[in-house]
Amino acid sequence: MRSRLARWWTHLWHQGWPLQRAFPAKTLDAIEAAISAGEQHHGAELRFVVEARLGPAAVWAGLTPRARATALFSELGVWDTQDNNGVLLYVLLADRAVEIVADRGARELVEPGAWDEVCATMTAAFAAGDFEGGTVRALGRLANALAVAFPPGADNPDELPNRPTVI
Repeated sequence: MRSRLARWWTHLWHQGWPLQRAFPAKTLDAIEAAISAGEQHHGAELRFVVEARLGPAAVWAGLTPRARATALFSELGVWDTQDNNGVLLYVLLADRAVEIVADRGARELVEPGAWDEVCATMTAAFAAGDFEGGTVRALGRLANALAVAFPPGADNPDELPNRPTVI
């Protein structure tokens, strides 16, 4: 793990341009379309959040990508779905981190290896500079895992926004 100072400098350097380069409007549109398409095949709810960096104080205090993802899971109400099947897919560019936080219904029914596979798919693609393709492929894998756990019923409301959240 990098030193606190090295991580602090990395986050300080990551202003808005790396995020805009990695996730331009076209990529955000493709991610939104992939989430919408996936939710036609499963009854779970998915939320995608990408953040360029954390604030200097948060980094210095040791806030981890996992802790940030967990906080956003709560702040964005991903936990507040009818069947407790909300899933947050979080990307923190400065740390090159991908985290998945799933509500208890999803955690109980989806194999833990499925979450790891989604994160590994994205991390490998991001390392190669393929942010759009890696995210869309990962969302497809996630949709397949969620379809097994939550087959869509006759009533399949769209409870969470499909548009990616950019912080």
